[in-house]
Amino acid sequence: MALLLYFVPLLFMNYASASSNCDFPAIFNFGDSNSDTGGFGAAFQPPTRPNGETFFRRPAGRFSDGRLIIDFIAEGLGLTYLHAYLDALRPNFSHGVNFATAASTILPQRNVLPLGGFSPFSLNLQYIQFTRLRNDSHFIFNHDKGGVFDFLLPKKDYYSRALYTFDIGHNDMTAALFANMSISEVGGLIPYMVGNLSATVKSVYNDGGRSFWIQNTDPSGCLPYLLVNLAVPPSQIDSAGCAIPYNNLSQLYNDKLKEAVIQLRRDLPLAAITYVDIYNVKYSLISQAHKYGFEKPLVACCGYGEDEFNYSPQAPCGGTIKANGGEVFVGSCDKPSVRVNWDGVHYTEAANKFVFDQIVNGKFSDPPVSLRMACHRKAN
Repeated sequence: MALLLYFVPLLFMNYASASSNCDFPAIFNFGDSNSDTGGFGAAFQPPTRPNGETFFRRPAGRFSDGRLIIDFIAEGLGLTYLHAYLDALRPNFSHGVNFATAASTILPQRNVLPLGGFSPFSLNLQYIQFTRLRNDSHFIFNHDKGGVFDFLLPKKDYYSRALYTFDIGHNDMTAALFANMSISEVGGLIPYMVGNLSATVKSVYNDGGRSFWIQNTDPSGCLPYLLVNLAVPPSQIDSAGCAIPYNNLSQLYNDKLKEAVIQLRRDLPLAAITYVDIYNVKYSLISQAHKYGFEKPLVACCGYGEDEFNYSPQAPCGGTIKANGGEVFVGSCDKPSVRVNWDGVHYTEAANKFVFDQIVNGKFSDPPVSLRMACHRKAN
């Protein structure tokens, strides 16, 4: 009886610990334009108005009218919005850093900016930036205590206590499709993509990271820019108006990613790894837009086009084109708050908020843990 009484408090303590909210002091994010809060703008050309008009009231480095999912994640954890690693004008990294840049890929690309179309800051370079920040901040805290950097850099223990978020992979498949690779050829790249992402997670783990939030990729076949540039026959369009072959690619990537997460849990016994199903949330929003108070889910809010998608690669959001005998500014629609797609590629703040509200409590996560519980490992 005495032995039983000894173990009962221990069991209760373990349960209480496992059911308590996580204290994430920082977020380190790796990704592309879906989570870029200023990296692309700092390195190349910043988004212009009307980007940012809904929440920030000005361009704020994001390709949207307002906040992104990563912004809502920061809010949900009670943290400030992440500043971009590349942004020299706002280098406050005390609660984390964003390494994401628009047009980033998992696998390095040959066709990169400023001469090509994709970001040179692929996932491997984002990880290199992370290691430099970690090493430099450790050095500074050891040799410059009490200096200004005490308030600008993550504290030493933040690296092991932080939430590491990943939202990347879509652009790899897009790059291959625009290079005229077949669907099957693009599918053949997916194991390499997933392998590189897994390797990065392992590297962060070896650096001390323990909590990972890994989002799968969007239903790319529902994006106007792919529907316009990579048209498919009507027989390959589903009831929601999305291109079935491109959505199948996204689902193949997501299936392989989920398998990789399961293997990572075996390989990294101290890691808490949450797989987050963004795909099904976004597809539900697009296919049932009116049910959720949205309209025209496949039509760009900020765009100019004479087709059903209001999108043209020659008329980017915020640009100026010649039309109707004069110059026309490519501005936003009247009510972004009821629109899903922002500029043909990215989502509106309203859509991002909808997605966050669906995923924050763990309904679309494996294991089904909420954002604030994402430091707890899945029981074997």
